[in-house]
Amino acid sequence: MQFLSNLGLQGFNYGTSTGQQTLGSESGSEKMTSYSPADGSVIGEVSVTTRDEYEQVIQAAQQSFETWRMTPAPQRGEIVRQIGDALRKHKDDLGQLVSWEMGKIYQEGLGEVQEMIDICDFAVGLSRQLYGLTMHSERPEHRMYEQWHPLGTVGIISAFNFPVAVWSWNAMIAAVCGDVCIWKPSEKTPLTAVACQNIVAEVLKANNLPEGIFCLINGDRTVGEWMTEDERVPLISATGSTRMGKEVAQVVGKRLGKTILELGGNNAIIISDQADIEMAVRATVFGAVGTAGQRCTSTRRIIIQEKVYDQVKSRLLEIYEMIRIGNPLEPDTLVGPLIDKDAVEAMQRSLAQVKEEGGTVIFGGEVLEGDGYENGLYVRPAVCEVKNEYEVVQRETFAPILYFIKYDTLNEAIAIHNNVKQGLSSAIFTLNMREAENFLSHRGSDCGIANVNIGTSGAEIGGAFGGEKETGGGRESGSDAWKAYMRRQTNTINWSTELPLAQGIKFDV
Repeated sequence: MQFLSNLGLQGFNYGTSTGQQTLGSESGSEKMTSYSPADGSVIGEVSVTTRDEYEQVIQAAQQSFETWRMTPAPQRGEIVRQIGDALRKHKDDLGQLVSWEMGKIYQEGLGEVQEMIDICDFAVGLSRQLYGLTMHSERPEHRMYEQWHPLGTVGIISAFNFPVAVWSWNAMIAAVCGDVCIWKPSEKTPLTAVACQNIVAEVLKANNLPEGIFCLINGDRTVGEWMTEDERVPLISATGSTRMGKEVAQVVGKRLGKTILELGGNNAIIISDQADIEMAVRATVFGAVGTAGQRCTSTRRIIIQEKVYDQVKSRLLEIYEMIRIGNPLEPDTLVGPLIDKDAVEAMQRSLAQVKEEGGTVIFGGEVLEGDGYENGLYVRPAVCEVKNEYEVVQRETFAPILYFIKYDTLNEAIAIHNNVKQGLSSAIFTLNMREAENFLSHRGSDCGIANVNIGTSGAEIGGAFGGEKETGGGRESGSDAWKAYMRRQTNTINWSTELPLAQGIKFDV
């Protein structure tokens, strides 16, 4: 495929990278194979990082940090600007690779690359806004202020569902903060990471910058564990399941390191009887079936006011009947494949449990067969009628399953909405200002993201992204999320001829 060649992926053997230098690409290295979920074909092979290569990466990152942290922040921003321009140049090719390796439709692949471009633009502006505060000292002729310093090496563990965007949220912000980054991508989508590394390496080379500012390691959880256990990596940003996040938090916390955790979601939309129903339905469909239900912000539950329940149900089923499922690179496809057989099996288990707990599968759920569906990864999105307290509803199934739940009063709807362990994204559709404000109030949604008249998916990079409860509490991307990648220092300068102590303490010698 031409997009592979355009991204510098002509061969089938890619290695660990410290910026411009590729390690471990010799024929004897252990390999992992990248398959396209679209048709099961082999896209390429990547060399698994060895322990010795990991040490080389760490050392390259540490050495590069010495130079990078002393580079003025606006100059760091200029490098990120060039990375954004390089991504613009490769947007179509990288979008196709994301689609082919992960399985999301091409339009979503393009959107993911656009997120990378957007965060580069945001980070360029941020490079001139790493502000600290000035405080008034209680002591005469003293000045107090705070400043922010880079942490050092940031370890980034990303998931398959957003194989490049989430890395960029972390890496571009960390870069303008003066940090260097080591990226451990999902073993299910390693080639998109290699492509990004190639793009970034060209920018570094053109600017005569150290090779270890952006590094890449590949492999299974063992490779990630080297990084989470490593005291030379003060911050680990990890995206994935709640189970994985709890393990990372324990390991990093034990060494008193820092974490940014973006974990599971169980996102709901409340549809009021005072909503624009057509708008609510359209948002629900995009949130529930987009990326084949494999977003952390996917809509899992819709909580519908009983007066409009049948109307919403009828319209949603009408649209579900028309959803086009197939090759993610085909322009008329709306839903591509699930990532692998494990995901298909997890979906089938959850649908079986819905029935066991007393719920009803009212549409879809079957694994598709026949022409174009031979690899067994294509499923028909499912719709179920359930109760919120079902165990299967309480957990996240990373697949296109949408749960219907009725409510009477808004307080009941909010209680249902909040009664799950996850707290990432949420939404309400209503034209009633009081309902909207109630949902956004202290007694409303308990999620990190709360929307009115838009769905749970499609967050913009300008706001901080993340959630509460078992979603992990981390924040990435916009707003002041940059502070997580830096250390705060309070400074006091005495420009007097005296040495007064704080709190009026007398200690004369």
